[in-house]
Amino acid sequence: MKQIETKKQIVVFGGCFNPPLNSHFSLAEQILNEYKQIEKIIFVPVNGKYQKQDLIENEHRFQMLKKVCDKNEKFEVSTIELDSNRPLYTIETLEKMQEIYANYEIGFIIGSDNLKELHTWKSPKELVENFKIYVLERDKDSMEQIIQQNEFLKQNNQNFIRTKNNITSNLSSTYVRNKIKEGKSVKYLTPDEVIEYIKENNLYYEMKGERYVTN
Repeated sequence: MKQIETKKQIVVFGGCFNPPLNSHFSLAEQILNEYKQIEKIIFVPVNGKYQKQDLIENEHRFQMLKKVCDKNEKFEVSTIELDSNRPLYTIETLEKMQEIYANYEIGFIIGSDNLKELHTWKSPKELVENFKIYVLERDKDSMEQIIQQNEFLKQNNQNFIRTKNNITSNLSSTYVRNKIKEGKSVKYLTPDEVIEYIKENNLYYEMKGERYVTN
């Protein structure tokens, strides 16, 4: 019996990345290790026009991601949302990615908290039918339970993939920003390349007369 080859995939990892954390990159690496069909993970920072408190400039968030992604051939950072004159819906971003990478299946990473609201997103039917969705379970969430409790998700459950052996962390970019504002070290919370960039550009730190502490 002829074995059916799994089509290669590229997975989109969207977010504010304000700043990017070690946990973001650890999760991406873990997904690459677990799913051999995934050839690359592309980090897609949201547009600065997105209404989010304390969101710093597009260029800074892009550069912080790029400094880390440049050291991993399976990581890439895209400006597809940053270059838009308005915030893009997830379906728009993924469709644009599909145009660029026509020979690949496109997937994206979503937290279980967002999975609960997926049926309210723009074009949810097209989203779940055309793209693989890798679900990161947060806190005590169960992907299976969330799907069973929502008729829309239940009807389309074949495209949801529970990420294996989740790296879980309660650490948030907000926590890291607050530490920086306090002049405290964030070493081991975010990559050294990001720490150096934050220091060079004096990002997030708002107290006058002092600068960011690196260690």
